[in-house]
Amino acid sequence: MAQPWFVSFNPGIEPELRLICIPFAGGGASAFRPWGAALSARLEVVAVQPPGRESRFREAPLRDIATIVEQLGTALAAGLDRPFALFGHSMGALVAFELARWLRRQGLPLPRHLILSGRRAASLPLDRRPYHDLPDADLLDEIRRMRGTDDGLLQNDELMALLLPTIRADFAAHDTYRYRPEPPLPVPLSIFGGRDDVTTPPETVAAWAEHGTAGARVHLFDGGHFFINDARAAVLRTIEDELAAAGHIRRSEDLVM
Repeated sequence: MAQPWFVSFNPGIEPELRLICIPFAGGGASAFRPWGAALSARLEVVAVQPPGRESRFREAPLRDIATIVEQLGTALAAGLDRPFALFGHSMGALVAFELARWLRRQGLPLPRHLILSGRRAASLPLDRRPYHDLPDADLLDEIRRMRGTDDGLLQNDELMALLLPTIRADFAAHDTYRYRPEPPLPVPLSIFGGRDDVTTPPETVAAWAEHGTAGARVHLFDGGHFFINDARAAVLRTIEDELAAAGHIRRSEDLVM
């Protein structure tokens, strides 16, 4: 898939399914680099690279979900040459959900599967204060509380001065989002949450189930908001199991050796 929106971490294979991974607020494509080597070769791991970070650092970050979805969807529509699934964590789950709805409105192919991780259902209102307009010290405290960023990085004032504008833009997009009702998606849902995630209690994650009509399964993992790092092996195993159970990829025992 074409740059700059997409980075493939296991190119050159002939996968059965493309797994498109959308990062959390402040995150970039590199968050999914380890997944390319760890997941089955039957999956092509393609990470989304939003503007304002990593290889797109010189670009202005986007500040609302609708703009992110439209630009990402337009880029995706140019590369729908094989079946795909969407994975999104935290803010990425919101983008993945709205991207699937955007594809439906455009009459384009839908994802075969939607994996929504670490975010309350879109239909539930935000239950915290907005983060994007907090003073720097308070914003850093909130980021530290999520336990997804290395403390050494958070203590590097020069580096954080470069990163905070993109983080603020992502939180602005997330915090100003307003859900608009549409019919549920005809797509199987896999819903992931952290058992110790104080920002996203399990019942708020499970509420995603009402947004699909093709079945929904909830999985809870050890760890807090960034359980995708704390319990990476279990998360990746569950992704493969869910996609195989839905018939999107073959199980290992089904392959002819």
